[in-house]
Amino acid sequence: MSTIKATRNIMSQTLQHAKIIARRSNERGHADHGWLNTYHTFSFASYYDPQFQSFGSLRVLNEDRVAPNSGFPSHTHRNAEIFSYIISGELTHRDSMMGTGTSENSKDLYYRIKRGDVQFTTGGSGISHSEHNEHDSSWVHFLQVWVLPWKGGLKPRYHDFTVNDDKKCAGFVPIISPLKAGKNATIEEEEAAIPEIEGTIPVHADLVMGASIIANGTSATWTVGAGAVTSKANRNVYVHLPMSNAGKSKVRLPGGTVLGEGDGAFVTKVNEGDALEIESVGIAEAEIVVLDSA
Repeated sequence: MSTIKATRNIMSQTLQHAKIIARRSNERGHADHGWLNTYHTFSFASYYDPQFQSFGSLRVLNEDRVAPNSGFPSHTHRNAEIFSYIISGELTHRDSMMGTGTSENSKDLYYRIKRGDVQFTTGGSGISHSEHNEHDSSWVHFLQVWVLPWKGGLKPRYHDFTVNDDKKCAGFVPIISPLKAGKNATIEEEEAAIPEIEGTIPVHADLVMGASIIANGTSATWTVGAGAVTSKANRNVYVHLPMSNAGKSKVRLPGGTVLGEGDGAFVTKVNEGDALEIESVGIAEAEIVVLDSA
């Protein structure tokens, strides 16, 4: 029996208790504004579908492409954990906690984030920010994610994270994990901002985010909860395959569900410690993002 066939047989026997429902790319909300080409997994802006409002604490998952010298002007967020995962290009972030200069040498003035970077903002009691593609010729492609925090009125702040592709090629890399002190954190614990998983960004939610680049013909395994969550049973795991390889990437989930680029999947009835094995079955490597919440 070939290695690939053996892997398929093993995958078909695992996670039999899981329920997996595909969210097809062409069923998402979509808007093309010229400067912005955006797809919405959940209800957002003018797109509304009562079946797709949120999933666990995951509220927004937009896949955006922004044209050169364009972007989102300053706008205010409250009571949301917001982060951008860069797939290609560069995105410049400024907010009301920063200055207004343009020196590339100071993150006190702005963040310019690129491939491998994640920029994170706690909206909390209120923060204004802008996001622009200041490049003269290249589009920026990124995922914009909003998570519902476990309580409102938090102090606004931001974090950043960088991981190279080599690490993601070796398996799933945790990027975001819950604030270790939890929802009853003191002011000092909030300032310390220690995450459950060392080296990750702390989020005010029972949520873990990870990413992997899976070579075609191989697989990677996401461990549900990543050993970092409070709610152990009935996790809500969303798997997303970005549109990054001109349709050449595909993955197979346990039970046989195949996702193409832009597709996602709602995985429910899983518990902390369950192994979610994802097999790359396209003709190109597959970059996978997992959002795992209570």
